[in-house]
Amino acid sequence: MTSSITRTEVTDEVVAAVRRFVERDVIPIAGELEHRDEYPHALVARMKELGLFGATIPVEFGGLGLDVTTYARIVEELSRGWMSLSGVLNTHLMVAYLLREYGTTEQKQRYLPAMARGDHRGALCLTEPHAGSDVQRIRTTAVRRGDVYVLNGSKMFITNARTATIYAIAAKTDPQANPPYKGISVILGEKGPGLSVSRDIHKLGYKGIETCEVHLEDYQVPAANLLGGSEGRGFLQVMSGLEVGRVNIAARAVGVATAAFEQAIRYAQQRETFGKPIAQHQAIQLKLADMATKIQAARLLTYHAAEKKDRGERADLEAGMAKLFASETCLEVATEAMRVLGGYGYTAEFPVERYFRDAPLMIIGEGTNEIQRLVIARQLLERHKI
Repeated sequence: MTSSITRTEVTDEVVAAVRRFVERDVIPIAGELEHRDEYPHALVARMKELGLFGATIPVEFGGLGLDVTTYARIVEELSRGWMSLSGVLNTHLMVAYLLREYGTTEQKQRYLPAMARGDHRGALCLTEPHAGSDVQRIRTTAVRRGDVYVLNGSKMFITNARTATIYAIAAKTDPQANPPYKGISVILGEKGPGLSVSRDIHKLGYKGIETCEVHLEDYQVPAANLLGGSEGRGFLQVMSGLEVGRVNIAARAVGVATAAFEQAIRYAQQRETFGKPIAQHQAIQLKLADMATKIQAARLLTYHAAEKKDRGERADLEAGMAKLFASETCLEVATEAMRVLGGYGYTAEFPVERYFRDAPLMIIGEGTNEIQRLVIARQLLERHKI
């Protein structure tokens, strides 16, 4: 009698395949590529072969159809090897999420199969030089002229800007709307005249993946590319997508923190002082205990937020908590790992210095932690209203 394979077994095998890829292909070369700030073309090609560009895209469109929880596990594994690789997927799958949840039938059929194959790469164009966390203050405009929208403006800190082939662009279709968020729409654009990458932004960490400023000058997009076919829904669409993005950031933080902890506990058992491994010194043991405990708490918060999103429930509180706690934990663990390694932790001979440079991104990306605290507080006050 042949037993059927459960969905859990399938997802476990996908995660295991990613772990093998990270151990075999990523970890041995990540440091070298990162220090050269070199785009990992070969690794991204392997991710494409593994089907990761279609991780959360429904099977009917050629994707793997994985839930957000499994995606969080994949991101954690990738980030344990090299956090930048998860960035290649995050913005791509956020665009895919927007299409899946809000796109018209024609938009889904046109873009999702190619995105699942990795032939179309997505970039989310949201942040602007003068509008980060305050999304409704964006200045980019999209003016309807017959059967096209004409877009003008600039977008900042755009991941995948150069390698993307489809851009989900948040723009004001009604600049006079009150409140302002009701005037925001999402327009789907492809490479063409009027859309240009104006400059690359050099960063402390998160290297090897492009982060750019995108300039839009009389950039024309067919009116049929208005996400969902209706104006004024962009803000709520983007906010829903950011819940997935914050789960991604939390999972990245767990992955980087795990890598830093693993490096620290290995080193602590090898390095000797005063006649014994430093792991036998109580001061080091206390650090390791705190690091492991906080990482596990961050992981569980991340999975909890992902599971709520999988149930189709509003998850801004849970995603905000996960992103806040996991990112702060990551920064703390990376710092403590450097303390455990001492002088070696400050050198390029060990990857801890990379974890230390990558960690701050998570406290800023997908909404600063100050914004997360405000989101959490508002939700708590609403739920505990007297």
